[in-house]
Amino acid sequence: MENQKVQKKQCDLKTDLNLLLECLKYQMDCPVSQKEALITIYSICQQNSEASEYFREIGGLMFINDLAKSSAHCIVKEAALFTLGIIIESNVYCQQTLCTSALFEDLILFLINKDSGVNLKRMSVYVILVLVSNNKSGQTYVRDTGCISLLLQLFRTTLSTSEMNLSDENTNQCYQLWSSVCSTLCACVNNPQNEDNQNICCSVFPYAKEWLESCTEPEIVRPICSFVGLTVANNRRGCPLPETFLALSVAGRLCVKPFSTLSCCVLELTKAAMGVALTKYHTVSELLKLLSNDTLDAGEKISIILTIGHCTEVCEENQCELLQNNGLPLMIQVLTESQDEELNKAATFVLQNCKQMSKLTVTALKITE
Repeated sequence: MENQKVQKKQCDLKTDLNLLLECLKYQMDCPVSQKEALITIYSICQQNSEASEYFREIGGLMFINDLAKSSAHCIVKEAALFTLGIIIESNVYCQQTLCTSALFEDLILFLINKDSGVNLKRMSVYVILVLVSNNKSGQTYVRDTGCISLLLQLFRTTLSTSEMNLSDENTNQCYQLWSSVCSTLCACVNNPQNEDNQNICCSVFPYAKEWLESCTEPEIVRPICSFVGLTVANNRRGCPLPETFLALSVAGRLCVKPFSTLSCCVLELTKAAMGVALTKYHTVSELLKLLSNDTLDAGEKISIILTIGHCTEVCEENQCELLQNNGLPLMIQVLTESQDEELNKAATFVLQNCKQMSKLTVTALKITE
């Protein structure tokens, strides 16, 4: 009986999708009806891989793809692109079907067309996002077509640092587009890691630095921190400028909490033998200031202390800065007061880096034994 119910439900769903596709085809002169049909299609296909796959099999996926390009009505274009994104996101075969240089080139045209509204651009970026997510082929197409360069341009130009009133409707729409661009750039460089795309994305670090220095809004700083962190992860060539790293430190002191990004950046700088370059920016003292923040949880403290550990691991200048700013007593305090094993390991890591510089460290290490 249960199987019969499931089969009937699947049969009804397929019937609905067939009827909705026919509605799309025969309502070309009625954009409102087409938009309503598209809304119903994506509500059916959302998080339903089987429905999305069936819709692809009956030709619906390619029809909507063509509709997004050919329709003269903006509301239909927007709804068509959003529906494509929903279907691609729910089914990997649909992603593979549409992951072509031709679609990326079409999306580029939407983004550069002066008549495209902010919402149409946002829908275009959403489709790019789902095409590149967990998809090496999509990451390659986004680079080879020049689409990633356009995304970086949008990252630089969509928002103005002097106009950050997110309660304003127009500004908020631009912010939504900018935020979508940040998410898409993150997907371009990560899962799987894509070093070529990482290296291209490094070009906007100076702009990221400006944002971090001029903005305190978490809605701005957090996406930038995620983007910078993923761009430098496991990539020595993708190290951020020391100035960008310092801006991250400033953002952290403003309690926006980009601590995992800080740690990631310093680790890559250290791997690339650039840790010494951070000394003139007093990075260790900046991190010690962050550590004094009473609002930090254990995970945030671990990230900061690990970052200090990466700074001091291969750089005597940074070790001296730690000593001069009472960093060792602070590490000892962590060891004596914390019951968190990972936090204690992080503090021990810092002390071990400096054990040749102070007898105090030897005493501190005995505490952990």
